[in-house]
Amino acid sequence: MMFFGNEQAFPERPAILKDQPILKVLGLSRFYGPLTGCADIDFSLWPGEVLGVVGESGSGKSTLLACLAGFSPLSRGEIHYTGQNGTIRLDRADEALREKLITTEMGMVFQNPADGLRMGISAGGNIGERLMASGWRHYGRIRSLAEEWLDRMEIGADRIDDLPAHFSGGMRQRLQIARNLVSRPRLLFMDEPTAGLDVSVQARLLDILRRLVAELGLSVVMVTHDLAVARLLCHRLMVMKEGRVVEEGLTDQLLDDPHHPYTQLLVSSVLQT
Repeated sequence: MMFFGNEQAFPERPAILKDQPILKVLGLSRFYGPLTGCADIDFSLWPGEVLGVVGESGSGKSTLLACLAGFSPLSRGEIHYTGQNGTIRLDRADEALREKLITTEMGMVFQNPADGLRMGISAGGNIGERLMASGWRHYGRIRSLAEEWLDRMEIGADRIDDLPAHFSGGMRQRLQIARNLVSRPRLLFMDEPTAGLDVSVQARLLDILRRLVAELGLSVVMVTHDLAVARLLCHRLMVMKEGRVVEEGLTDQLLDDPHHPYTQLLVSSVLQT
């Protein structure tokens, strides 16, 4: 284990038992008056697992992610998170605890990178801000680790002082991911991380994500409308329609042999394009 003063390069956290889910969701529902955002969602997310949530626009998948990440309150249900301090009810956690968790043990990657970055500060500053939230104070060490992560995300350490506004869309997305992963979170929420990117940029980003998920042992909940992306990155899928889960299963099995008529329609529409 390496220490820089009072700072650890990559803190060693208590191991999570492989037979215990990192996230357990029971009856999660979010209503907007008479309208249903999502209803009666149950699932468990296991250590090192990537769970994809798929469905057409308006199916409730983004509402589900907002509830999980703490951006939208639940109408009913429970969210149990098992982290370094044991199991807690996220749906009952106060704002201070949620804010601490989302900057240390968790991360959130937005579809629009500008929503997850400080556009007025440098690339290195965006990464360093996350480290400072985790207790780092040594400027030289923070800058060194920021350079390392820029390289890992194939941005280039020579761009460390550039503003995100000067980056391409793909580079901004990779910078947002670096900002989230530098503190070695356990759990990552991702909202359409490849949307709006051209095919070559998307493929590059997916390769980086697959490698980092495996290296870091990340657990991920990812919302996507792209079944090709889901097949490449996700171990398991949940299919949502009108706010409810209509089918779930291992990714290859579900996409190769869908049972629910709606899932069949989704898969068929992809094959016909």
